[in-house]
Amino acid sequence: MNTSVTQNGLPLYTIQRVIDYISQNLHQEIQVADLAEVAKISHFYFCHVFKQSIGISPYQYLIQQRVERAKQLLQDSEMAIAEIALECGFSNQSHFTRRFQQMTGLTPKVYRNQQKLLTYYASFSSTT
Repeated sequence: MNTSVTQNGLPLYTIQRVIDYISQNLHQEIQVADLAEVAKISHFYFCHVFKQSIGISPYQYLIQQRVERAKQLLQDSEMAIAEIALECGFSNQSHFTRRFQQMTGLTPKVYRNQQKLLTYYASFSSTT
């Protein structure tokens, strides 16, 4: 087990445990307090050291991971956007769309259509 400590004092294995928890539970409601519990430290201290270690707040990291998962589902599945929103842990499609657009500059629908076009053109150009 890696017992190294980040420059700001949080052990790397603790960060990894939190990141693994997020990855395994993206589809569920996750509160920052849950993450602090996984790290076995107080909520306030967790928020402080997580941001120092990762560069963004725990909440921002969680949203970022949910959007990344949604991008995969939009590209690789035909699931409805509302279904993807719930699968990625967003409370509703509206919240999902707002956060997705903030992070990507595109709505989920536009992103999906763009990815389909890119895939089409990539397959077309590889056959010529």
